Amino acid sequence: MGKIVAVCKSKEKGTKKGRVDAGFFRENYGLVGDAHADPQTHRQVSLLSVKSINKMQSLGVNVGYGDFAENITTEGIDLVCLPIGARLLVGDEVILEVTQIGKECHTGCAIFRQIGKCIMPKEGIFARVIQGGFIRAGDTIKAITRGRKDERGDEENSYPAGL
Repeated sequence: MGKIVAVCKSKEKGTKKGRVDAGFFRENYGLVGDAHADPQTHRQVSLLSVKSINKMQSLGVNVGYGDFAENITTEGIDLVCLPIGARLLVGDEVILEVTQIGKECHTGCAIFRQIGKCIMPKEGIFARVIQGGFIRAGDTIKAITRGRKDERGDEENSYPAGL
C-alpha cells in the first residue's frame, strides 16, 4: 500500500501545478478546478511517483511536487507497473481506473522547456475517476483490481503484496 504525498492543480494547461491541502475528484470528470479535468477525456487525472521527482532532483534539476503537472504525487506504489484498467482505491472512497501509461510530451510542457526532457512520457500514469470524493496528502492508495484478464478470462481481484 502506498500513500499520497501531494495533491496539485492548475488553472491553465501547460503549466506547473500548485499544491492544495485537498482536492475534490468528481466522478467521470477529474479534479475540480484543474485545467485538465474533462468528462470527454480518458486522462482526467495524472499521477507520478515521488521516486520520479527524486530522480530528476538527483540530476541537479530544481523540481518539486506538481512541477510535472501531476495531480497526485505518490510513494510506495509502483505506478508504471500497473496495467491499463487497474483500479486504485485512494483514501476510503475515491476509485481511479488507469487509462494510460506515459504520454507524448507536448511542446508547451513547462519542464521540457526548462530542461529539455520530462519524465511524464515514461513514468507518469493517467486515470479516470470511477468514484469521486476528496483526496488529501497522507491518504492511502492501493490497487484493488488488476484490470487485465487471467487465462480463464476472469478479472484478477488483487495485486501481490508490495505493489
